[in-house]
Amino acid sequence: MEEVTPKQARVAIALFFFVSGFGFSTWASRIPTIQHQLGLNEAELGGVLLALPTGLMLTLPVTGLLLRRFSSRQVMLVGAILYNVALALLGFAAHTWQLVALLFCFGSSRNLLNISMNAQSVGVQAQYDRSIIATFHGVWSVAGFAAAAVGAALIRERVAPAPHFAVVALLLTAVALYNYRHSLALPPAPEERRPGFSWPSADLLKFGIIAFASMACEGTMYDWSSIYFNKAVLMPKEDAALGFAAYMVAMTVGRFAGDPLTNRFGVKPLLQYSGLLILVGLLLAALLPLPVVAGLGFVLVGLGVSCVIPMVFGMAGRSSALSSGSTIAAVSTVGYFGFLVVPPVVGFIAEAANLRWSFALMALLGAVMVGLVRRLPNE
Repeated sequence: MEEVTPKQARVAIALFFFVSGFGFSTWASRIPTIQHQLGLNEAELGGVLLALPTGLMLTLPVTGLLLRRFSSRQVMLVGAILYNVALALLGFAAHTWQLVALLFCFGSSRNLLNISMNAQSVGVQAQYDRSIIATFHGVWSVAGFAAAAVGAALIRERVAPAPHFAVVALLLTAVALYNYRHSLALPPAPEERRPGFSWPSADLLKFGIIAFASMACEGTMYDWSSIYFNKAVLMPKEDAALGFAAYMVAMTVGRFAGDPLTNRFGVKPLLQYSGLLILVGLLLAALLPLPVVAGLGFVLVGLGVSCVIPMVFGMAGRSSALSSGSTIAAVSTVGYFGFLVVPPVVGFIAEAANLRWSFALMALLGAVMVGLVRRLPNE
């Protein structure tokens, strides 16, 4: 087998990040359409959406076991194929129970793909003497934005989710199969290298809560931004995905700009600005649900959440006596709960009150971030 160059591996793993981001945002862009097709209210949709994080969470120990027995490249390829199969089938869900079952599978396969491709990205980073790992997350955002734009265009053309999802899944599977050959043949992870549910120590808990707040807002935007533009901003269904697209553009720009901004201003100030952007952005959308104002709010939220997680991971690793891998595993465990559990809760709050109240309450997480960042040690 020919030797894989660092550049080939970098491009290949970046394209697996593209597969992950494009597939997830393809699903997210059509949530309002599927909600309408199945006649779900906000509370019912919130309950259905719980199936995705449930699948992901229950698969965490399975993924850890697989990565201890097989190379991450093998797990990554299998995860990508199963992920796209689940995506294609989601478009054909005709009953709520079918959607729940398929979302469970979608979440499980997404976990297999994301954890293994992040392991591959660490291997690629080790071949470079400068930081390049943030670029992978930028590519994920570009893919998400592209999928949102495609979704908006297909909604306008009244294309049903079934053919939309099927064609996307087929193309993404081809991308994964082609680029697998240039992934890294890394050995299986050592025993207990990546614990599934390691809770952080008291010293690391503040980093975990910051990650929780940011990822909760990020997950809420993925699941509810299009619905918010339709139900609260009163945009027509064919234009509702524009709010999600605005958010994705802003997050993409923020991720590619994060490294130079951090070098200039420092991590702690940038984390404070991020929390303020989230706070102001969500409050703008909640208090003034007008298309331009809410769109601006979504842009601010996108900029706010864009670089929080890599900044928190880096800062926590430098301030902890633990290894960087253990530190990131501990902090990400708490943060993941925010991304997976909070968005379904938004649906229950929306049904009890309304979506504007849900987004206003999410704005408080930005304030929590600002308060906690002030307590972080100086660099």
